Amino acid sequence: MKLELPKNVERFGAVCFGSLQKVFELDSGIENGFKPEQSRIIQRIQYQKLHEIFKEMAIIVPVRGERLKLIEGVLCGIPHPCLIIMVSNSDLEPVDRFKMEQDMLHDFCTFTGKVAIIVHQKDPAIAKAFRNAGYRKILDKTHKIRDGKAEGMIIGTVLAKLTGKKYIGFVDSDNYFPGAVEEYIREYAAGFVLGSSPYTMVRIAWHSKPKIVESKLFFRKWGRASTNTNLFLNRLISHYTGFETEIIKTGNSGEHAMTMKLAMNIDYSSGFSIEPYQIINLLERYGGILESPVPKIMKDKVQVFQIESRNPHLHESGDQEHIDLMSSLAMQVIYQSQICPEAIKKDLQRLMSARGYIKPKKKLEKPRYLPALSSIDLKAFLKTIADTPYGKLTKRVKNKKRS
Repeated sequence: MKLELPKNVERFGAVCFGSLQKVFELDSGIENGFKPEQSRIIQRIQYQKLHEIFKEMAIIVPVRGERLKLIEGVLCGIPHPCLIIMVSNSDLEPVDRFKMEQDMLHDFCTFTGKVAIIVHQKDPAIAKAFRNAGYRKILDKTHKIRDGKAEGMIIGTVLAKLTGKKYIGFVDSDNYFPGAVEEYIREYAAGFVLGSSPYTMVRIAWHSKPKIVESKLFFRKWGRASTNTNLFLNRLISHYTGFETEIIKTGNSGEHAMTMKLAMNIDYSSGFSIEPYQIINLLERYGGILESPVPKIMKDKVQVFQIESRNPHLHESGDQEHIDLMSSLAMQVIYQSQICPEAIKKDLQRLMSARGYIKPKKKLEKPRYLPALSSIDLKAFLKTIADTPYGKLTKRVKNKKRS
């Protein structure tokens, strides 16, 4: 892969936000002994380096009722060395869609020779594992895992940690272009190659989102929810730095990846607010405004790479209610942040009221937060799931990695 380095890096305490990076070649070749003079601006990353990252990476695919053909296409785009972890919250009745997903994944792995782990979000064993491991915030009143995308991502992250993977990436299961999925994961790996910190995040900005307008394809640049999220995140940063910025371009990025060390040392918010909250939480924990719970990371740095994809992003189109929910949740996590100033809070409240997300002058509900995964007792977790199919496979993957 050949891509530019960030033209600009804005530092907020220990957090370094890189400006949007452009990809010049999706495949820049293999190392063959010939080493041309390397530009300081454009970096060439050979496939061997990407491949080494792939072997240490788990790709987590949250699923909830997507069509099997669509999910299979997403799986096809995941590079072979990566471990696939599917976390499903699909219906179990009247039709058991999870069983259908299991069968599809089994067939896929049979034909490709890949290794994949699948687990249902409502599996009692996985809920018991979190309870025994001391991570009860993820459970509802009935002691089951709560519904929500964030909860599924957390399950996948813990399983990836138990397999010994150093990196995790997330891809949505409703992407129509397998080639786009492959590109995202190559860009994750490229970001990790470029990173100089063990605490690195890579976030993808879609090149475009095609839609049909008057019987023609229109390649829209920004999503409906992303525009406002990016605006207010940038305003928050500008408030503290004193300089107006547009550095944040990936506030709602569902396609993102992290080093495992970073994934274990950030807090999470429930549901669809998880992506913007990741940025908010980085500012809270490592921005230098509040006392950091992990001083070691403050002495190092957290790097955030934002890479613009080349493939268009075509996924299942959400209805207006879904878009409004995503926008509302993103605004709420910004509003409720300890570091959000009153002026921005007032603007957020006015905007949400004008759009009908909240009633005028009504106090905003606080999102549900989930603590950093570093607090989990991993031994207790693994012991609890030891007899489950995914528990056995998790252990097998880790043992194979060691050998």
